[in-house]
Amino acid sequence: MMNDFNISALITPREKPATPLRVAVLGGGSFGTAMANLAARNGCETCMWIRDEKAAQDMQQSKRNKRYLPDFQLEETLQFSSKLEDVVPNRDIILVAIPSHSYRDVLKQIAPMISGQAIVSLTKGIEAETFCLMSDIIQQELPEVPFGVLSGPNLAKEIVANMPAGTVIASTSEALRNAVQTALHSALFRVFASSDVHGVELGGALKNIYAIAMGMGAAYNVGENTRSMLLTRALAEMSRFAVTLGANPLTFLGLSGVGDLFATCSSPLSRNYQIGYALGQGKNLEEAIAALGQTAEGINTIRQVSAQSRLLNVYMPITNALYEVIFEGKPPLGIALSLMQNGHRSDVEFVLPHEQV
Repeated sequence: MMNDFNISALITPREKPATPLRVAVLGGGSFGTAMANLAARNGCETCMWIRDEKAAQDMQQSKRNKRYLPDFQLEETLQFSSKLEDVVPNRDIILVAIPSHSYRDVLKQIAPMISGQAIVSLTKGIEAETFCLMSDIIQQELPEVPFGVLSGPNLAKEIVANMPAGTVIASTSEALRNAVQTALHSALFRVFASSDVHGVELGGALKNIYAIAMGMGAAYNVGENTRSMLLTRALAEMSRFAVTLGANPLTFLGLSGVGDLFATCSSPLSRNYQIGYALGQGKNLEEAIAALGQTAEGINTIRQVSAQSRLLNVYMPITNALYEVIFEGKPPLGIALSLMQNGHRSDVEFVLPHEQV
């Protein structure tokens, strides 16, 4: 595997590349499709890898993602294939939108095809059992390859409907950040930059936990005061955990932190919100997942983060309460009451450190 990443030769800040960027998108879900459509609209030579051959052929012919975005016509220039060898080689940027449980396996498959490409993760999750973020998996499976993560309040249906939105590309490579901004930035979709890879990535992964909590709260018809308290205590919990892992707490004031948390916790379009709502209605986990019909990363994230927070001795009452409700069958209302009776804490620990009383 060679490391001759050449994006910097194609583009510099505020400058258009001499030739169209070549973009691959791995995964046929809603968000991957939305990003592929943006890249194609921006003039990039864009091809999506769809695991199922029949689905790939149908999308190539119809220019629609009938499973996840059936109401939207995609760009005519957007291409589709079920063969990785047709999609990965000779690309500049590879956007990986694979569920966390399949992420490592797909990277192993493309490793022999990597030459000068850069990898950008679109997946907001944590690998089961290992507690690896997707950037960790990239570094383990594709060492020396430039990488970044893309995260923010990015509900796919709104993006393809051309509603104004924004996202964050985080990478230590300025050339990669510039390239992703060129590929995806438009008048209706702003792409901001960050160098805090783990902070941005953790914001995208952790917020899924609290969307489930908010969905459950909606099923119980909680008030606006309760929603506001849950949202802000979720932000405190997220940043507390992430800073323990080396992230910058200021990252959580941006789009990939409070922005993504607000969008995911406020919208019935969110998969994790829908799972939480179903659980709040009395469905068990299997019934809730079956009703949704697609992956909700927050379920695995609750399991992983609850275990990790205990190992690291990080105070995460909301996460641990959800674990007790979902995996141990504890009554939601009883757990909520115990949360309200917890000891006093400071509002923002980075301003006023917490003292146990």
